[in-house]
Amino acid sequence: MAQVGSRSDLRPQRALIALRRIIRATDLHSKRVRRESGLTVPQVVLLQAIEVLGEVSGRQLAEEISLSQSTVSTILDRLESRAYVERYRSPQDRRVVHVRLTGLGLQALDRAPALLHVKFIEALEQLPAREQQVIFESLERVAEMMGAPQSVDAAPLLDVQVLPEDDMTSDDLDPHDPGKRAR
Repeated sequence: MAQVGSRSDLRPQRALIALRRIIRATDLHSKRVRRESGLTVPQVVLLQAIEVLGEVSGRQLAEEISLSQSTVSTILDRLESRAYVERYRSPQDRRVVHVRLTGLGLQALDRAPALLHVKFIEALEQLPAREQQVIFESLERVAEMMGAPQSVDAAPLLDVQVLPEDDMTSDDLDPHDPGKRAR
């Protein structure tokens, strides 16, 4: 087992502490969103996208928020069961299902605090372009070092809650490619 770091070189420990602070801040914020709005971060993101886009299809939503259609569909099922959204067939093409916010959905969205990724983006955009690039490259490298595959369904938001599609155990993973489910 590798040691976390020698007494003379605390850089590995500092890196782990920084990662833990990020994870903890994300977790605390997710809990705050849930407590104040009754919604998960992905649910808030989905409701916000519907608010901006108007009446929209599930496919368009999935593209807009960078999640798979199956994940979006599962989140929509939960939102629909709470009467936050309505789904209906397109009058022009009955194969297409559209989604729209309800009054209850707008009220729930109004209760939600600003999301952590929005605050992060605002702070990041205040930095010089070169510093932004260094941060991006460093985060990409950290993700690689932690074995996070490029194929992970990762929306551009900060949340530690398990998304429906990601709710799997190590038994569900393909032993030859940890980023894929076993068949």
